[in-house]
Amino acid sequence: MFKIDKTFLINNFITILFRSFGWIILGLIFSFFVNNILVLSLNYPNFYSIFSQYNLDSFIILGIYILGVILPISFVILSPSNTLRFDAEMLHKFNVYFIRSCFWAVIFVGLTDFFISFMRVERILPILLNDYFVRALGRSAFVGLYIHLPLILLGFVVALYTRTLGFTWLALIIVAGELLIVISRFVFSYEQSFMGDLVRYWYAALFLFASAYTLYQNGHVRVDVFYASMSTKARGAVNAFGSILLGASTCIVIILIGFDGKQSIINSPIMNFEITQTGTVGMFIKYQMAAFLGIFGITMLIQFISYFFESIADYRNEVGHRDHQTSVIS
Repeated sequence: MFKIDKTFLINNFITILFRSFGWIILGLIFSFFVNNILVLSLNYPNFYSIFSQYNLDSFIILGIYILGVILPISFVILSPSNTLRFDAEMLHKFNVYFIRSCFWAVIFVGLTDFFISFMRVERILPILLNDYFVRALGRSAFVGLYIHLPLILLGFVVALYTRTLGFTWLALIIVAGELLIVISRFVFSYEQSFMGDLVRYWYAALFLFASAYTLYQNGHVRVDVFYASMSTKARGAVNAFGSILLGASTCIVIILIGFDGKQSIINSPIMNFEITQTGTVGMFIKYQMAAFLGIFGITMLIQFISYFFESIADYRNEVGHRDHQTSVIS
């Protein structure tokens, strides 16, 4: 049994209030993704339809969103000793792992799909495989389900045993890829669409995945005519309001629109394993680039909530203020 100190809760009411607010946002977004999975797999109603359809499915969806509120509040109440900075760091560490996993996934998927595309275009596959697998490797749904998905899962496993985020290495690989394309084009007069697909795929991953960590490092462009002269407390207030009103709200809009039903701009390409061209001359990765937008929205939202917690702690002059200028990857 958990024993809750009521006096402690009362004295830390403000901290509990702000922690609950941030965690509820994340809880409701998690509920939305559970709802999205049910919509795509079992044709359950969307979140905005639960009050217009009075049936068992609607009540199940409503219950999921209620849990999205109750569970975060319960977590906050049952962990009263957690500070705002502790929660902020916990969210950041989860984000770092998730982004690192995505980095490894795009490396594995990109290289594997590149070589499959090369062998498909140069008609090497019929030499190595039977007719069934040759035809299967020409279908994006087969490649996505039986090759890409295991490689993505492998990326999450590898990320458990690594520490670097890998943005520098990904940038270096992109430069190397561009160099090889130039050499191939002008020296050997060889160029195929899958070569450009690989570079665009990694470019998209680099910029969209790195955005959340850039926020953690306070590296995004900021007009600091007034901000630079503010006190730590004033900066905390500005950052807290900006994190929710401008940052988190934008991410929520991206998520809600991008995952709104089977025909939405993110769900549809993923469900159909959409590719960039007709035929089989390119890489089968366009559907993942649509998913990158969703990953961007998710990771940025988590980081904005983390930034919100940290900013409130700065406003309240809590110990542990982080100097953004000296932060390093850990």
